[in-house]
Amino acid sequence: MIRLNRLNMREEHPFAAYVRILGRGKSFQRSLTEVEAEDAMAMVLAGEVLPEQLGAFLMLLRMKEETGGEIAGFVRAARQSFELPATMPKVDLDWSCYAGKKRQLPWFMLAVVVLADNGIKIFMHGAEGHTPGRVYARVVMDFLGLPVATSLTEAARQIEQDGVSYLPLEYLSPRLHEMIELRPILGLRTPVHTLSRMLNPFAAAHMPQGIFHPGYGTIHQNAALALGQPHMAVFRGEGGEIERRPGKPATVQTVHDGVTGTEEWAPLLPEPHQKYEEELHLVRLSQVWKGVEESLFATAAVTGTLAIILKLMNRADSVADAQALAEEMWAGRRRDKL
Repeated sequence: MIRLNRLNMREEHPFAAYVRILGRGKSFQRSLTEVEAEDAMAMVLAGEVLPEQLGAFLMLLRMKEETGGEIAGFVRAARQSFELPATMPKVDLDWSCYAGKKRQLPWFMLAVVVLADNGIKIFMHGAEGHTPGRVYARVVMDFLGLPVATSLTEAARQIEQDGVSYLPLEYLSPRLHEMIELRPILGLRTPVHTLSRMLNPFAAAHMPQGIFHPGYGTIHQNAALALGQPHMAVFRGEGGEIERRPGKPATVQTVHDGVTGTEEWAPLLPEPHQKYEEELHLVRLSQVWKGVEESLFATAAVTGTLAIILKLMNRADSVADAQALAEEMWAGRRRDKL
């Protein structure tokens, strides 16, 4: 039996208006405005929404598909809830890791190490365990001995000291983490997976994004525009992470100072090289880094990812120059680092 005694049923719950906007049927439903989205998410994060309302809200958004404006409003609300350090670090890259890898090792992690070793400050954030059978960034950070934080203040210290830090979503935003954990209950991903990628708490000027479904590229692009994100590049990454698929062409959608664009990147390897691993052994990450194992696929995944980041950061004028610089940086890596 549904219990109704939590609310005086003569009065409509304030959040009901947002559920109604999304669910009034084909003729009357519409997307939330940015202001409505920000207000709705602020209520969610403050715990002012009933579980039934939250489930309905998330699934109605999923059915119609979230807009860039809605994501921008959600992100603004989330940013208001952060406990920022007294002194903000200068961060070059905001790197989100929410998908996890199941078919290939997370080679992008080696690209992160190369960038950090070259003086680029990186803040990483993500969630782990919401989809079984995947390898998540937190596990890889621990395996490689890279810093993991439990607060934004600790992350700021680690970035200043080591050039990189990973903060799990459960510490960045416990409420958003709870909502991501609803995936096995609801049976579907929710807009939280999209908005979490855009959080950028340290206001990094450059934001790469990896997606699995191509249609979400435009959503991220529009959200970046609405948020005033100076520079962003979004592409379909391996497994949905920020990782170049060497055997596939890449369409990279960009935002630079309020102007959108599209770049076409040719495959780095023939299609047969796009194979899947039966088991993901993390030790191969360090073996490839040290040069103990030679892998055309891994090297192309790392340098291809590096190239997209370098182009995003305006370290190269063209796709070809970015790839050449990426290969030079990879060849010059400190092999005793990992």
